[in-house]
Order: sequence, then C-alpha cells, then structure tokens
Amino acid sequence: MALCCAISNEVPETPVISPVSGHIFEKRLIEKYIHDNGTDPIANEKLSVDQLIPVKSSALVKPRPPSATSIPAILKSLQDEWDAVMLHCFTLRQQLQTARQELSHALYQHDAACRVIARLIKEVTAAREALATLKPQAGMAAPGYNAPAPHPAVAAEANPEAAIQPTEEAVMSEEVIKKLQDKATLLTAERKKRGKTVPEGLATSEDIRSYRQLASHTGLHSASVPGILSVDVCLRDTSKIVTGGNDKNAVVFNKDTEQVMAILKGHTKKVTSVIYHPEEELVISASPDHTIRVWGITTASCGQIIRAHDAPVTGISLHATGDYLLSCSTDMVSGQIRHRPQGREYVNFHFSSFFFFFKSNWLCFVYSWFLLNKMKMRLAFKNLCYYLATSAEDSVVKLWDLRKLKNFKTLQLEDGYEVKGLCFDQSGTYLAVAGSDVRVYLCKQWSELAVFNDHTAAATGVCFGQNSSFLASVSMDRSVKFFGPTD
Repeated sequence: MALCCAISNEVPETPVISPVSGHIFEKRLIEKYIHDNGTDPIANEKLSVDQLIPVKSSALVKPRPPSATSIPAILKSLQDEWDAVMLHCFTLRQQLQTARQELSHALYQHDAACRVIARLIKEVTAAREALATLKPQAGMAAPGYNAPAPHPAVAAEANPEAAIQPTEEAVMSEEVIKKLQDKATLLTAERKKRGKTVPEGLATSEDIRSYRQLASHTGLHSASVPGILSVDVCLRDTSKIVTGGNDKNAVVFNKDTEQVMAILKGHTKKVTSVIYHPEEELVISASPDHTIRVWGITTASCGQIIRAHDAPVTGISLHATGDYLLSCSTDMVSGQIRHRPQGREYVNFHFSSFFFFFKSNWLCFVYSWFLLNKMKMRLAFKNLCYYLATSAEDSVVKLWDLRKLKNFKTLQLEDGYEVKGLCFDQSGTYLAVAGSDVRVYLCKQWSELAVFNDHTAAATGVCFGQNSSFLASVSMDRSVKFFGPTD
C-alpha cells in the first residue's frame, strides 16, 4: 500500500509524520503550512517543524502523466526513442571510422619501420662479412709464412671488376713444421703411455651395455627444415656440444642446464660439419655454401669467414695443436696449401688425388679422391694411435693399420645399413657408428656392446663424452639424444 500525503493526496518524495495527528505529509508542504499557521492541518493542534519525524522509504517510479497514456503520445515517445538510438549509432559509426584510420596509419608506420630495420640489419651483416673477409689482406702477415695472393672469391668481392688471377702457393716455414713435429712427438709419447694403462674413470664395457636414453631435445633446430647433420663435444667441458643442421644454423647447447648457449646464423646453406675448439670458446662450421666460418660463442657472432674453396666444403678437421684447420671440398683440382692469417692461424689443406693426414712426419694414407667422393666414405681416427675406421655405401666398417696400410678388420652390418658417422672415444677404447641406429663397439675385440634404436630417422652423427661417460647422437628426426647410465 502506497503512502499518500494528507494535504496533496499524492505520493510524497520526502515523507514525514506528524506526532500530533499521526498523518503523513510531504515535508515541503507541511513545513509551509506550519510556517503560516503553526498547527497541525488535521488535528488543529500546535505543531513545530522540529517535531516532524522523517520516514525512510524506497524510491518509487512515478506513473506516466495522463498526457502519455494516449496512443498519439505513445507513438511520439517511440519516435523520440528511435531518433535517439539512430543518432547514437551514427556517432558510433563515426568513431569507428576514425579508429580504423588511426589503426591503418599506425600499421603502415610499423611496417615501414620494420622494413628500415631489416634493411639496416642486412647492411650491417654484409659489412661485417666484408670486413671479416678483407681483414686477412690488411697486411697482418703471420710469422713463418709467405703470404699467398688473395683468393679469387675474396678478390672478386673486394673488386668485382678485377680479373681473377691464379693464387700463389703458400710455403710452410721451418718454424711451423717444427711446431707440428714437436706436437706429434708429444702425442706419440702419450700414446705409448696410454697404450699400457686404461684411463682412470673410463666407462667399462658393462657400463656401456647398461646405457639407456637419458634425454632427448628436439627444439634446437627449426622444424620447418628438419634434420641435424653434425655434432661435436667440447673436450674441455663435455657438457657443451655444438650441432649443425639443415636449417643453416649451428647451435651450442649445454646438456647439464638444458639451455641453448648460442645460435650461430650466417651460412646460406645447410651446416654439414662442426668443430668445438678444445681450448677456446670457438666453433668452426662448414657448409656447401663454399665457406668455413669461425664463431665466437660468447658473442654468437662470426669472427672470420674462410672462402678457400670454389665448391661445397665436404669436411673439416682441427689439428691437435688447435692452430690449424684441415678442409676438403669437391673442388680438389690442385695440391695447394692456402693460408689466411687473422688472429689464430687456420690453414686449409687442398687435396688433389690423395687423402693424407699428419703424424710425426708427413704420412700419406693414399686413396683416390675420386673413389672417396664417389663412395661417400666416412672416416674416423683412433685417438693417439695408428688405426683408421672407414665406411662407404657397402654397409661395412673397415679398420686400417696406417703403419702397414692394411685392412686388418671388417665389421659387416646389415644389408642396406647406411653409415652416416664414425667416432672413437678419447681413449680409443670404443668405436661408435651412426646410421640406421647408433652402435658401440669394443676396440681390439671389435665386439658389439650396445645398439640404440631411439631415433625415428637415420642418425647422422655421434660422439663420446669425457671418459665415455655418455654418448651424444643427432638425427634427421631433428633430435639430439644423450645415452648414459640411468642410476
């Protein structure tokens, strides 16, 4: 039941109660009546404003006035509401159009900025590569070498209009030869000592047999171009490895922290060979883009680009001194030794029709380069020893004694088994084979210790950790897997 004012008979906005008569009044009306008469309008007894008692009530919706109850009035109200809605929609459309124009302008500015940044990055990268290429010609001649003329590729970059001239052969000095011979003598002495005793802490055959997969990482290289082609372990800290992939990148990874330390970008084609320098934070990579790159790991930048080949580089190997690099390519047309000085010295050896390695004196293990290239041969040296392991497309691994140039053992694999990588451990006790699976053999007895079938595609590379405490392998399935003891 609604409360009504005793004077106006309408619902009061601010109701009050008179304690004299007990009726409800509109505060505004009763105050005016008391001011004029000083009495209660119903009881006619004396009443003051202070005696009025306020009443609290919820707000009520006033009924429409009588003018809004007719059909024409209702139609007019609806028309007013429609007009208001249309005006509001028009305002919203104007605001939307303005916002679209502002957003389009901002996106255009962002796209232009990205294009400018990409162009500047490309120019900086080209400048760095040109600087790294031209530095060897700056006159920093290394002691003990007769510096050769610039390589045609380098000369062409420096002066595109200049004619390509034949390169002059560099000559190794007596000082450098003595350095290599001294290192060979030291390695020979170490080999004789190690040949009598097993290195302390070396994993036993039973340990190798019990190895299982410890970890698998598939996020190191791009999934758009799957496949890891090469791997190498840092001898100074075997928790660090470097991999080269089909995605044109080399990646430095720490297996203990499971963190990527550096992504080395710069090659224009896949990275087929990688080497982790045993003493310095350097990585060397080779690619079919005709270049060999030397990377600083801490800065993840290319410190030197070696353009010694005019064809795809098929393999690299670091000398035991850590100062000289051996590279081979499909452009083996001359028996030249090219030398490019820059900081640490790296020498690229070019083979013609022979494949040779350095040992105490120049010892040539002779194979036709044509045969090696045609058979896609894989090679691995037994550390500090005279043994060489080779494989081709005939599903066998052959062991050679370099002192007699004799094949003294052949490991027959299954038909169709394609060997992609061979690796001896640092002690020369075990041989790992990567291909359709990953296998480990015990040297001397040449018995099979373990077979790992965890990869879902062909394994392309394998290497041992310190004292064979673990085994790392890479595969075309884009994974890096570590095998070791589970306890």
